[in-house]
Amino acid sequence: MLTRLYIKNFALIDELDITFGPGFSVITGETGAGKSIILGAMSLLLGARADTKTVKEGEGKCIVEAAFDNIGDSLRNLLEINEIDAPDEECIIRREVNAAGKSRAFINDTPTGLALLKDVGEQLIDIHSQHQNLLLKDNSFQLSVVDTIAGNRQLLVDYSAAYKAFCTARQALDAARENAERSRRDADFIRFQYDELSALELQDGEQERLELQASAMQHAEDIKRALFDADAHLNDEQTGILTRLRRSQSAVAAITPVFAQAGDAAARLDTTLLELKDIAADIAAMLAAADYDPAESERVAARLDAIYTLEKKHRASSVAALIEIQNKYKAALDAIDNSDTLLAGLEKSLAEAESRCRKLAEKLSSQRQKATTDIERDTCARLEMLGVPGVRFKVEITRKELGPDGQDRAEFLFSANPGMPLRAVSDVASGGEISRVMLALKAMLSGAVRLPTIIFDEIDAGVSGKVAEQMGIVMEQMGRADRQVVSITHLPQIAARGAAHYKVFKEIAGGKTATRMQRLTDSERIGEIAQMLSGSSISSAAVDNAKKLLQIT
Repeated sequence: MLTRLYIKNFALIDELDITFGPGFSVITGETGAGKSIILGAMSLLLGARADTKTVKEGEGKCIVEAAFDNIGDSLRNLLEINEIDAPDEECIIRREVNAAGKSRAFINDTPTGLALLKDVGEQLIDIHSQHQNLLLKDNSFQLSVVDTIAGNRQLLVDYSAAYKAFCTARQALDAARENAERSRRDADFIRFQYDELSALELQDGEQERLELQASAMQHAEDIKRALFDADAHLNDEQTGILTRLRRSQSAVAAITPVFAQAGDAAARLDTTLLELKDIAADIAAMLAAADYDPAESERVAARLDAIYTLEKKHRASSVAALIEIQNKYKAALDAIDNSDTLLAGLEKSLAEAESRCRKLAEKLSSQRQKATTDIERDTCARLEMLGVPGVRFKVEITRKELGPDGQDRAEFLFSANPGMPLRAVSDVASGGEISRVMLALKAMLSGAVRLPTIIFDEIDAGVSGKVAEQMGIVMEQMGRADRQVVSITHLPQIAARGAAHYKVFKEIAGGKTATRMQRLTDSERIGEIAQMLSGSSISSAAVDNAKKLLQIT
């Protein structure tokens, strides 16, 4: 329940701090006094878009804050999920907007986003403005009314998940079919590309190996000449390094017994001789293998040419990249070969998802159909009380294709005159009748969802007299059922039913206009209602009439 509303520097409001109590309250004021500004501030608090016009001229920022008590378990759970404390079952929501249009939102002093602010606001308060009467033209709204009365909240959650799964399965199958068809069209091309790559039997790293081999073959004569010279310098019997090194090693080793200092030199010469022998053997082996083979050279060149051609064709930079492309073609061919199996699996998944979706849709349809009787009876009873005798009201449920809200379409049919056929309520009901239908529906819905606070913004449009009095009684009854109902009204018959009466007015001070709001005392209420009855010139008859209206309450 809304317990306090604080507004500062919002439009024409410099500062406003109002407390509210339980039951039915009314807000009155002349046209243009600023009642819409109060609602605008409340809408901002509940997540409406902010702009620079929101902030009172000359001020740095505006603040709108509301406090609610006795919050329900559902809202408390929502706050806990979002790590927001709710001490003493109280919820305080605040919105701040600076002069540049940038806003911040808080719940119990915890910064939050607008999405959560809206979710929280939806569980705290419902603002019914005149434009919401247009919802009677919206079949989605009419279906939501049926679902609310039917208690389909959890069933709708389950159905929504099932419908999403159904849509996902259908999209997956459609995509797989499209891919399979496209792959079949491209199968010959893919197979040719794969066969061409596969026939080459590519090996990772062979390009680098072949390029080294080709380079060696191109310089075969130079390589052979260098190896021959090196072998001759090492192994010549007269002047070769090995021959001369053996002589040196033998000479030094011979004096070692009598000249100990030469021992180390002899050992090192022996080690060097062994190492040089190994090197000489390697060079000799390379020299023996250095014969140039024209056929091998042609084979290497042809292999490299084939690799280069495919790299250019496939815009690849290496054999590894060609192998990766080959593997992709192989995977594509495997997918083509296995497409029937894949499609069969996806078709089965789609059938299962659709079956579950249709079962839940049927359950929704059954629940909705059952709820129509209560909706029709309750709405007719309220409308008769609201001055529409002999009214007929019917909820027509028809079938449609599966959609996000099920397989049903709801339409409210209405006839206010005996003998006249039932037609869509938005087509045949007058403005006053529309207002009464919406009030009847809101009264019924508020009981179903147990929303703690409802604000009606001139829901009495198009009515007067006895009907207005009955509308006031309906809202008063709503306020007695553990709910808080606030009505912004121009009708004295409704204003007199309120347990609390607030007046919105403009005040000029220092050359500036400001919107004010105050709770009226009992004597002030008499004057206000009398003025509503007779206009600016209050007659004694209007005062007497006002007193009589207030005595009703």
